[in-house]
Parts: sequence; structure tokens; C-alpha cells
Amino acid sequence: MPLSRLPNARDLALTGLTPLAWGSTYAVTTEFLPPGRPMFTALMRALPAGLALLALTRTLPRGAWIWRAAVLGVLNIGAFFPLLFLAAYRLPGGVAAVLGSVGPLFALVFAAMLLAERPTARRLLAGLIGVLGVSLVVLRSGARLDTVGVLAGLAGAAAMSAGTVLTKRWGRPAGVGALTLTGWQLTAGGLLLVPVSLLAEGAPPALDGRAVAGYVYLGVVGTAIGYWLWFRGVSRLPATSVAFLTLLSPLSAAVIGWAALGQALNALQVLGMAIAFGGTLLGQTRRTRPTPTPEPAPVSAPARAC
Repeated sequence: MPLSRLPNARDLALTGLTPLAWGSTYAVTTEFLPPGRPMFTALMRALPAGLALLALTRTLPRGAWIWRAAVLGVLNIGAFFPLLFLAAYRLPGGVAAVLGSVGPLFALVFAAMLLAERPTARRLLAGLIGVLGVSLVVLRSGARLDTVGVLAGLAGAAAMSAGTVLTKRWGRPAGVGALTLTGWQLTAGGLLLVPVSLLAEGAPPALDGRAVAGYVYLGVVGTAIGYWLWFRGVSRLPATSVAFLTLLSPLSAAVIGWAALGQALNALQVLGMAIAFGGTLLGQTRRTRPTPTPEPAPVSAPARAC
């Protein structure tokens, strides 16, 4: 699809930076962070970034936005992160990434229910193409499926999709920017992760300088800036268009693994990248040409009386 026919190509490109940054999470986690602490990592990604944004914006939610921010924080952060890590730990060979790629299809369903956006055949096809492309990139032969892991992966994709669509439906309070909304959600989701992390993994581990650098990167680039761009994009683009951008995350992870970690990248994976990227573009909403306003008919001069 030509770039000129995409819905606001500049906003689309800026929003697409977020899943590209999310694709670096695996490399940073394996190379910089203490092993076996996924809940603590999720907590460190969300809560410090949320508190920093609250201190920066100095605005707290009021009225209905107290519970709305909590709901969005749970869907986009507090539930999504643990489910994502649970799926990744229980499923081998990139199966979790394939389940995550179902997110755009969930978004089509939620958008139909909450935004009255009709799921077209083109978008349904785009979602299936995206799943196929991601499967070619990340799946390995002999991968076994774990029921809990599969359910967690699907639930995580559904939570993120529902959060994206609800963010679009509710918008933002008057005078509140995307940065403030991001701070609300990260703080709400991060607070939920505190007891989850303590119950699941116990006391926080000792951190060296390398781990601190990794957490700072994830908190600033992958979370504070990443989610700000994401919610900014949700406010300016159709929710389903944004949801299809999540297909870029496993592609970014594969490229980073090849370039930085020395992982193999074969021709079939490259083909899968091309297919998934094609599904991302196909899932975008095309611009509709504005209907020209008809010019008013000239007013005839009144006939003179004879």
C-alpha cells in the first residue's frame, strides 16, 4: 500500500517506534538483567517510569478517570506484563510471540463491540497474514504446547488489545496530554505488580551496574517514551491500525538477535518478516477522500414588475 494512502503516515511511523523498541526487551533481559525474575522486571519497567511521569506532569486523575486509569493500567500494564512473561517462560520456540500476534484480531473484535468499527475482510486477512509471517520468523520445529502458557499468551494479547481499544473509546480528559495518561496507567499497573512480584518471586535481587543500566533502558525507552508514543498514536489513529503495529515487535526482536546476539536468521525467517510487514500495512485504514462541498447555486435576480 503506498505510504500516501496510510492514515497519517507520520503518526503511524512514530507509533511504530514503540513495538520496534519493545522488540529489544528480550536482548536486554538476557544480556543485562538478573535471570529468573520476570515479575520484578515487569515491576521495574512500569512503576518507576509511572512515578517519574506523575512527578513531571503533576496531574492526578479525578472523578471517573480514577477508575478508568486503573482499568487501563491493569489491561495495558498490570495484567499484560505478567501474562506475557508467563507465556514466554512456559512456551518454547517463539510460540508466545505467535500468540501475541493474534492481538490485532482481538482488536478487530473489541473495536466492533466498543467503537462500532466494522471488521472488513481486508483487515481479517491482514490479521491472518500477520500471524503467518510471525510464525515463520519465530517458530521452531518440535515446539510443544503448554495449556497454561497458551491461555496466558492469548489472555495477554486480549488484554493489550482491549486496553488499546478502550483507550481510544475513552480518550483523555480535557487539558490532559498523552504523557499524563501514560503516567497514570504505568503507575496503576506498577502498583498492581508490587504484590504480584513479592508473592511470586520474593524480595528484590541485588543489582549491579549492568542490571541498573538495563532497567533504566527498559523503563525510559521501552516504557515511558514507548507507551507515550503508543497512547499518542491511539488518540490520533484508528485503534485497529495501532493494534496491527504490534506485529513489528517480534520482527524487531529477530533482527536484534541476529545483529547483536549472533543468532541465525535464515531465508524462511526473512520471508516471514516480509509477510508480517505486509500484514501490518494491509491492516491500516485507508484515507478516505473528503467529499467536495457543492458550490451554492447563483441567486437569480428577482424579476422586475412590468
